[in-house]
Amino acid sequence: MRRYYESLNEKDRRRYAGIEALKLGHGGQNYIAKVLGCSRRTVRKGAIEVSGLPGHIVAKQIGKSPAESSEIRKKGGGRKQYLTEHPEIDEQFLNVVREHTAGDPMDEKVRWTNLREWEIAEALEKKYGVKVSRNIVRQLLKKHDYRLRKAQKRKPMKKNVPDRDAQFDNILKLRSEYRKAGNPVISMDTKKKEYLGNFYRKGRLYTLEELQVFDHDFTSFAEGVIIPHCFYDLRLNIGYVQVGTSHDTSEFACDSFRHWWYGYGCRIYPNATSVLILCDGGGSNSSRHYLFKQDLQILADEIGIEIRIAHYPPYCSKFNPIEHRLFPHITRACQGVIFSSLEVVTDLIAKTHTKKGLKVFVHVIDKVYETGRKVAETFKSEMRIVFDKILPKWNYRAIPIN
Repeated sequence: MRRYYESLNEKDRRRYAGIEALKLGHGGQNYIAKVLGCSRRTVRKGAIEVSGLPGHIVAKQIGKSPAESSEIRKKGGGRKQYLTEHPEIDEQFLNVVREHTAGDPMDEKVRWTNLREWEIAEALEKKYGVKVSRNIVRQLLKKHDYRLRKAQKRKPMKKNVPDRDAQFDNILKLRSEYRKAGNPVISMDTKKKEYLGNFYRKGRLYTLEELQVFDHDFTSFAEGVIIPHCFYDLRLNIGYVQVGTSHDTSEFACDSFRHWWYGYGCRIYPNATSVLILCDGGGSNSSRHYLFKQDLQILADEIGIEIRIAHYPPYCSKFNPIEHRLFPHITRACQGVIFSSLEVVTDLIAKTHTKKGLKVFVHVIDKVYETGRKVAETFKSEMRIVFDKILPKWNYRAIPIN
């Protein structure tokens, strides 16, 4: 009897014990409890359950195997959740968090707390004498819509930039025109400069041993520098990264475009009559400096294709498509890896991809670029850069000589 009893699940054990006790009559519950090694309360509860069932149901339940039984306990059984049994914990939690909460005065929905889970648990115990686990604190945070988030760089520092909206409308119009004409639309920018060497980099990796790097990031210990100048083809979802090892100059930016055009652009767009480049207004492609325009004109004369530039307004560089369609994926592909050599960097960047089909091609431009160059004295008077009638400070074309 005991071996059979132990082969059943919890509900069937209870009912089996009850049936055997009912067979024996007076004193049967105590005797069955000793035989089966269970408590008298279990036998008594099983007898009550069996007494209220029709005979055919009792027989069916007894013949069931543990795997065939769909329900073991009654609905609502088991220990109740802490938040259900102690509803006052909500107000206590909010009082603790409220003392350490900041937010946006213009938007009451945007708020955050600087307390960690264990600090909230300590504060509840200290202030209210309530001892709760971190798991309970997580449930409270979730219940009251607190989520673990990081800040997103999406708000421009200045919203009242003159002609800001007009330039965005103009860029949208240009993109539509170039797309209909079958001409390439390229987003261009230079990613953050990195140093080669045994330096710390953000991110974690699965490793067999601990990775040890220098305790200071002094550039004097660097073995070199890498400057990723990037292009992103909006239509094909392809990135092109030219890794420089010298300086980020306008000449380097134009050499980067030259390599893209001869290596990929002229083959992908053999019938192109113009190339639209979207970029910010600073750095090597500054909208205010004529040196970039001079190098751009030389480039247009060489490739024989018109190059149209559309700069994003000041403080709006994060709206450049390359910033959120290419750069984050390159960062993710390289996170945590020590840039010990140029080969390591190029291999990592080349592996960048997404489920939506992003591909990246990498090329190294190992050329020394001169800094401090000056624009030619006759360039401004003889230049063939054509400025648009609409916002000429941000929109212009380099037309080839032929």
